This record gives sequence, structure tokens and C-alpha cells, in this order.
Amino acid sequence: MLLNQGSADRIISDSEMRSLLQPVFEKVDDARSILIVPPDTTRLQSRAGFITSLAYEYFGDRITAILPALGTHRPMTRTEIEYMFPRVPPTLFRRHDWRNDTVTIGHVPSEIVARFSDGCVTDPWPVQVNRLLLEGGFELILSVGQVVPHEVTGMANYTKNILIGVGGADSINRSHLLGAVYGMERIMGRVDNPVRCVLDWGAQQYLNHLPIVYIQTVVSLDSCDRPVLRGLFAGRDRCCFEKAASLSSRINITRLRNPLEKIVVYLDPTEYHSLWLGNKGIYRTRMALADGGNLTVLAPGVTRFGEDDEIDLLIRKYGYRGTPATLAAIEANADLRNNLAAAAHLIHGSSEGRFAVTYCPGGLSGDEIRQTGYDYAEVGTMLKRYDPKRLSVGWNTMDDGELIYFINDPALGLWLFEPPG
Repeated sequence: MLLNQGSADRIISDSEMRSLLQPVFEKVDDARSILIVPPDTTRLQSRAGFITSLAYEYFGDRITAILPALGTHRPMTRTEIEYMFPRVPPTLFRRHDWRNDTVTIGHVPSEIVARFSDGCVTDPWPVQVNRLLLEGGFELILSVGQVVPHEVTGMANYTKNILIGVGGADSINRSHLLGAVYGMERIMGRVDNPVRCVLDWGAQQYLNHLPIVYIQTVVSLDSCDRPVLRGLFAGRDRCCFEKAASLSSRINITRLRNPLEKIVVYLDPTEYHSLWLGNKGIYRTRMALADGGNLTVLAPGVTRFGEDDEIDLLIRKYGYRGTPATLAAIEANADLRNNLAAAAHLIHGSSEGRFAVTYCPGGLSGDEIRQTGYDYAEVGTMLKRYDPKRLSVGWNTMDDGELIYFINDPALGLWLFEPPG
């Protein structure tokens, strides 16, 4: 392990981060051609942008390409690149096209997938990566990102950053459906689960020849509700991920003694432009909501459902109707069957009839929202009632006596009801 620093009460400043990463860079200083795989702007709080800038400052023109781990997300704009990655030339950035830019280098056999998933899924899983990783001739690949609870892989990052972040359509589709069918509640916040086991098995068999070094961050809020870096880990194998995940489990998961009747989530418009991203507000809170409760999502920057046109149409067509309805739609409709990641998203984004979701988007109409199964409220009105600048993270009592639980960035954690004992 190259770096192992962090604790629940520690705050790692930018200057300390620079000092901690210096010896890591020195240990791989012989690399002449370097690729960096950081997250995109949807992980703005990860500190990966600053780490990428530090790497460019150290290695200079030996960094020949930067490939953001978009997964299914839309490409970053030049403005987003310049904001998230200061002092890094935008010309270094490459776009990952998950539908067209990948190659299949092997498969996780069906019997392995079935064993990991307790028989929920029995199809083989394709190991796919962007061809640039295989054909670019890189002597070092820096995979940079944040470890935090995640709806598909339990904990984000490590092999997910490569096999999903710059993975292909078939691998993304099948991994997302595997997680949805197995059950998000059985995966969220857990280091070991069927999807993670499949990813790690595939990486062990087919990625060992690639010179990957993982740099992992752990971020949480400070006493003023500002995101701060608590942990920084680096290494070539699973050890650094496990250290980061252990810390994340302690500081990014809020365990509640009682289920919550009313949660209000705010989605920063600089990060969230679609329900595909914004439904983290549902994924990360559904295990905390009481039956019959309400989740209100303040989403001033959300203007569409999917990150690309094809998935946008599928969400509009099938809506968030719950697991049985979605599985039936997969069986009956080729368009959804060919886009299993979209189907998984529909399952993840459903309340399964347990609680109500009131969406307040900045660029979608009430009719558009209601046709997908959610309730609607006008965002301006709701932002006046639930002003994010005036609310504190956690419990708040409104002027009329309404008691709410406020979350200002669902991407930073997981909230769950965990009864005593």
C-alpha cells in the first residue's frame, strides 16, 4: 500500500494532500506515458479534480491523456473541465463513449455470477473497458476517485471506476440489473456484495497486466456542513479500497433509531441535471424513510430524465413503477431489455409503493414528472419553504411546526433506519 491516511475526525488540507501525494508520485516516477481516470463533475466533492491537478503539476507532459469515468453520463463541457480540473490543459481530456468505445477482454463465467448472486442472476458478465486503456501504451494509469456508499456496487470506486466508469454498454447494463435484482437494500454500504465480487473477479483475471494505481478519497461534512477530506489512500490492490471503505462506512453512513416521516433533499444545480443523477436523493434515503412517509427532492438544475436521449425516452415511457412492473416490462419489451441499466435505474428510483416522492425540478413540467409516477411541486415555491441556505443538515422544525430531516448532498452518504439490537 502506497498511502494510508485518514480518520473520522481528521481534516486533510490541500497543502497536506500535496505533501502526502508527493512520495506516491515519486514511487511511480519512472513512468513516461500516463493516463489519469478521474470522476466527472457529478463527483465534484471528491477532491479528485485537485488530485488530478497535482498529478499534472508533478508529471507534466508525461500525462498524455485524461479519461473521465463517465459511465453512462453525458460528456463534460469545457467549462466543467476547467472548473473541476484547474491548471490542467483541456486538450488532454478524452470522451468515454460507453456504447461505442469499449472492447470485451473476457467474461466472468455464469457459474461464478450465479454463486456470487445466490442464483439471482446466471448469465456470464462481460469484462469491458475503453480501448484507450489497452491500446494507449501507458506505463501508468492513475485511477482517482471517492469511496462512498453506492446503490449498485455497495461502495463506489476501486474496480468500479475502471469496469463501470470506463466500461461498456453490456457490462454496465448487466451489472446494474444484477444489483437491482439482488436488492439495493442488501448492497448499499456493504464492501462485499454480488456486484463488487463480480467486478473484482473480472479485474483479477483480466486487468492485472495494466499498470493501475488507485488513489481513493473519503469525504464527509464538517461541523459547518461543508465537505472536507477525511481520508486519502493509494495502492495497486484491494487493500487501499478496503481501508477507504472502512472509513467511509463509519463517517458516510447515518444510522437512525427511528424511520423518518419527512425528508427534504437538495440537489446542487452545478452537479445534478437529470433524474438519472438526481435520484441519488432516493437511493441514499429510501432505507431511512418510514412506510407512508414523504421524500421531497429540490432539484433546480434538473431539466431531463436520462443522461442520453435513448435512456431519457425509456424513463418517460416506463416510469418508476416498482420491481414487479419493471421486470414484466423487460420481458415484454425489447427496447428495455436492450437497456438493462435503464431498467435497473427504474427499480432503484421507485419507492416500491412504500413512500411518496415529490419532485421539484427546474426544467421539467408537472405532467412530465407525474407521468413517471412521482408527485410534483413547483421548485421556486418549495425553495422558499425549504431554503437550503437556512436549513441545517439533519433535523429542522419549520415555522408552522412541520418537522423535516434535511440533506444537502445525497451523494456524500447513506441514511438508514437501523433498529436497536
